[in-house]
Amino acid sequence: MSGTTAAGPGAPGIVCAFAVTRTPPDAAALAAARGHEEGGPLRLVRAGGLCLVVQDVPAALFDQEALTERLNRPRDLERCARAHHRGVEAAAGRGPVVPLPMATLYRGDPTAARAVTDRREALEALLDRLRDRTEWAVKVHAAEAPPEPAAEAGAQAGAGGRAYLSRVSARRRDRQGAHDRALAEAEAVDAELRRYAVAATRHRPQSERLTGHRAPQLLNVAYLVEDARRAAFTGALARIAAARRPAVRIDASGPWIPYSFARWDEDPRSGPEAPAAPDREEVRS
Repeated sequence: MSGTTAAGPGAPGIVCAFAVTRTPPDAAALAAARGHEEGGPLRLVRAGGLCLVVQDVPAALFDQEALTERLNRPRDLERCARAHHRGVEAAAGRGPVVPLPMATLYRGDPTAARAVTDRREALEALLDRLRDRTEWAVKVHAAEAPPEPAAEAGAQAGAGGRAYLSRVSARRRDRQGAHDRALAEAEAVDAELRRYAVAATRHRPQSERLTGHRAPQLLNVAYLVEDARRAAFTGALARIAAARRPAVRIDASGPWIPYSFARWDEDPRSGPEAPAAPDREEVRS
């Protein structure tokens, strides 16, 4: 890796970038915010009419080899993710931001600024698109089926012949029917909420290990909502929650900074269904 290393308290260092904005945050608020615990204070790098919120971080912990090792440890991964979000929140104090993928790293301010100016047109379009809009997350799970009574399970295991096979087949059909009903209800929820959103994007459903639920996650959707239509969107969420939907369970949260709609490495005019930006570790020179 070559290039100029930005000066900072932990030299030699690497510049960690959090977000791009055209409305720089209040200097006192930025100074009070925390990014990575191991780094210096958050600061601004100017790039034409845009600003990049960055932090100087030590190379010993943030070069590619060290960072890859740290991000493979769940506790360190969570700490890095929380630090990144704090940096993005600090950048969003006065206006829309384009959050960068976690662990976007550069060798020095000139390289960081060049990355912004090289993508200025796309970044400007994204900032226009995200102005006065926030993200809402909705996750739809299948309702958890009650466990099979132990006595019935034992009876079925001990049964033989055609009657036992018939019961097994019926139970399989019941499970498939319940899954189909849950999918239909999940799709109906998504269709209703899209009426109040500017855009929506589906993320990959999370595993049971991550959700902590035995029932599968059917939909994991992010909605981009105009601030002026927030009441309409939350009203739709309330109506959905009040309606009887026995086949599914719905979790919603927001408003959030619109991470899912801020792919700075893609043309924002390419459509609302772009996939979410993956986390990525890289050091650019």
